[in-house]
Amino acid sequence: MDLILWRHAEAQDPEGDMSDIDRPLTRRGDKQAARMATWLDRQLPEGTRILCSPAIRTEQTVLALGRKYKLYDELRPGASPEELLRLAGWPEAKAPVLIVGHQPTLGQTIARLLGMAEGECSVKKGSIWWLRSRARGGEPQTVVITVQTAELL
Repeated sequence: MDLILWRHAEAQDPEGDMSDIDRPLTRRGDKQAARMATWLDRQLPEGTRILCSPAIRTEQTVLALGRKYKLYDELRPGASPEELLRLAGWPEAKAPVLIVGHQPTLGQTIARLLGMAEGECSVKKGSIWWLRSRARGGEPQTVVITVQTAELL
């Protein structure tokens, strides 16, 4: 199974009584999302399931991809790695899954899958981590396929 984790692009700081969930992307964030979406559109296999947090900034990020997606309240800021992996169907799902979400959940999920200490993985805004599950010698493994940032595309 392929699991692609995409952190939302750069978002505005909260203003006034704006809630965290309502923060939109900045102009720079729009450009980051567009750059990554162009790259992802060439790489993602047909049939990739796309799951997204209901936060404004994550939905604006995934909209740049121009593919069908589904919002999941379980992916809101502060979501647990367990819930993310359950929604993705890791590691048994047949189709690749792209999840657009938040820190620290994405970093915690990556750390868990790669056997790192929980706080050791930071995910840059607008970047993706592409992971694959496989079995070698009867043992499950997680392989890093690629890590991409919008600035390097």
